[in-house]
Amino acid sequence: MSSRVRVLIVDDSAVVRQTLATVLGADPEIEVMGSASDPYVAADRIAEEAPDVITLDIEMPRMDGLTFLRKIMTQHPIPVVICSSLAEEGARSAMEALEAGAVEIVTKPRVGVKQYLEESQIALCQAVKAAAKARLRPLRPSRVVEPKLTADAVLAPATSAMAKTTEKVVVIGASTGGTEALKTLLEGLPPDTPGMVIVQHMPELFTRAFAGRLDGLCAITVKEAETGDTVLRGRALIAPGNHHLLLQRSGARYYVEVKDGPLVCRHRPSVDVLFRSAARYAGPNAVGVILTGMGDDGARGMLEMKQAGATTIAQDEETCVVFGMPKEAIRMKGVDKVMPLPSIGGAILHLAR
Repeated sequence: MSSRVRVLIVDDSAVVRQTLATVLGADPEIEVMGSASDPYVAADRIAEEAPDVITLDIEMPRMDGLTFLRKIMTQHPIPVVICSSLAEEGARSAMEALEAGAVEIVTKPRVGVKQYLEESQIALCQAVKAAAKARLRPLRPSRVVEPKLTADAVLAPATSAMAKTTEKVVVIGASTGGTEALKTLLEGLPPDTPGMVIVQHMPELFTRAFAGRLDGLCAITVKEAETGDTVLRGRALIAPGNHHLLLQRSGARYYVEVKDGPLVCRHRPSVDVLFRSAARYAGPNAVGVILTGMGDDGARGMLEMKQAGATTIAQDEETCVVFGMPKEAIRMKGVDKVMPLPSIGGAILHLAR
């Protein structure tokens, strides 16, 4: 790889291609090596010279982006950043793209909207640079879980959360590669797992589709968080895109608050914001987990959690797609345990006991 990340832009809209080229080209660490109006043109360009990263539209003529992505991953794996429309249908397709091997999702530029060239420019450039560092891994088939039809459908089980103040709460932060890491982690957890609050760096609207997908695969319930949602055993709450998520406490009850605010560590939602709230309101009752991702979001917050008496876990380098966020948390001495991804679920359950 050269000193700059070489990017190929694939989108059927000439305006979008030009906008992406302008935004990415303004970053001194990125070089736009070319653009293509559809996958066939892109394939010819790749045959001449392979890029470090591809930005890929999903809806295109002649061949859709998902089909092209699957061909890339089976024939010539290259890190792919999906550039999707900010719509519900686009979010569902983007989830399929992540399962097919895409590394990141960003929203398409809204031409004429100045804010895109500010906050979204940061997100786009960060996504491309993170993708360039990603270690692509073989895809594994999804596990199908039977519908969760238990007595819960009629009467919710009693919870000890209101009866005592030692109930454990798990907070998790992830970025690049985190969607698959979270899927691996959550799929293996039983229905009585301690309540979980999660920040995954992902654009607005996509988190709802992501939570819905996980809910269909896991024995626990997974939902996009809303202000006031109680943190309960057997449930994971995921921060909505473009909003920070905080853990709060009222008596013995943990609940979450969704908040607007500035980018923190170049992200909204920010892992640091969630972890700091866990340090403040859960202290030694909290378990903090930092998973794969580029940058240092979560490192300072994890140190605060450890100083408040929480137990902290970082995913190890071998199982990370990008060993950035865990590495920084380890460097700041905020981590108690460094573990491979398959072992983290068991550690969470052990600590909860």
